[in-house]
Amino acid sequence: MNADVIVIGGGPSGLMAAIAAAERKAKVLLLDKGSKLGRKLAISGGGRCNVTNRLPIDEIIRHIPGNGRFLYGAFSIFNNEDIIRFFENLGIRLKEEDHGRMFPVTDKAQSVVDALLSYLKDLGVSIRTNTPVKDILYGKNTVEGVLLENGEALSCRSVVVAVGGKSVPHTGSTGDGFPWAEKAGHTIAELFPTEVPVTSDEAFIRDKTLQGLSLRDVGVSVLNPKGKPIITHRMDMIFTHFGISGPAVLRCSQFVVKAKKKWHAEEVTMRIDALPEKHQEELFQEIKNMLKDEPKKTVKNTLKGLLPERYLLFLLEKSGIEPSMQGATISADKIRAFAAHCKHFEFTVNGTLPLEKAFVTGGGVSVKEIDPKSMESKLMKGLFFCGEVLDIYGYTGGYNITAAFVTGRLAGENAAKQ
Repeated sequence: MNADVIVIGGGPSGLMAAIAAAERKAKVLLLDKGSKLGRKLAISGGGRCNVTNRLPIDEIIRHIPGNGRFLYGAFSIFNNEDIIRFFENLGIRLKEEDHGRMFPVTDKAQSVVDALLSYLKDLGVSIRTNTPVKDILYGKNTVEGVLLENGEALSCRSVVVAVGGKSVPHTGSTGDGFPWAEKAGHTIAELFPTEVPVTSDEAFIRDKTLQGLSLRDVGVSVLNPKGKPIITHRMDMIFTHFGISGPAVLRCSQFVVKAKKKWHAEEVTMRIDALPEKHQEELFQEIKNMLKDEPKKTVKNTLKGLLPERYLLFLLEKSGIEPSMQGATISADKIRAFAAHCKHFEFTVNGTLPLEKAFVTGGGVSVKEIDPKSMESKLMKGLFFCGEVLDIYGYTGGYNITAAFVTGRLAGENAAKQ
């Protein structure tokens, strides 16, 4: 037998799985088709590696809208605080930043990768890079080994599939695991991009009227066909040459995809609330009083500072207000229309950038067919799944990597028990 446990994939979940299996004294072989391990880790968190998030478990689950509840069982065994202790035991000191995000004090993702690779070496894990896997070999309801692209067959007692989804393909995530899962009888939930910029064909996007403009701390919503918000995220956003992006938009993107599918729609309406702290009537009265107090001043100068200048001019035009007009000449109806646009500027979007451009893959191996406390297949003994190959997807901010480390830990430990 070539190994007790073969782990396929050297990303966050695969590295954790190999470590967990080796800590249990299993003979572990880690295979990766790329030239080096930890490529996704090395670019995560803007190259600083956001290793986990310190929010309470319920909050973390809430930030994983794609089957996050499946992780409750896993978190009862190994959780975000355990991830923090794990890295600190490896000599990686961590610091907490906004919204519970945890980073190495070095601010270098490579220090995290190097610590993991050093520990793998200490544990005696065999590593083969530039070794693509062609197939997983199954016997009667049990795993027997893997077949490499070069024709070599390797035998083992259990296989951990940690090959990622289809997002960020230059790190090696090209959907390799899905055919292997299907061959074992697993259902693959339809793949789609999440945490991805949104596209629009609106005239102001095509004309690049607002391109490059950032809005800070705004409410961004995806609306259903009746005009009610499906989801709202209050964060920053940016207008691009093809649509919109930025943290609030990335979080809304999966809901754009789902809304299009649910209502068979070519386009979905989104809404921006540029001043979420204020109620519309309160804003209307405030603007009316500002214009009344300085009647001879131009509208543009009176309202300067209320919104970023380009957005202010854009919304004034939308409301039929000439920016150079004097405040005293603006009717109450137009002021009311402007206040409404500040609070509820609506426009249509037609989708997102493709899966290859997404930060996270939505869909994957159905979690209904996976044991939540071991990550073992319910259909094939000795077959384990972890990380983004599973139909689990969260927002950026340390949530996906937490899911990867937690599922990887359980998959590795339980694969070793085989």
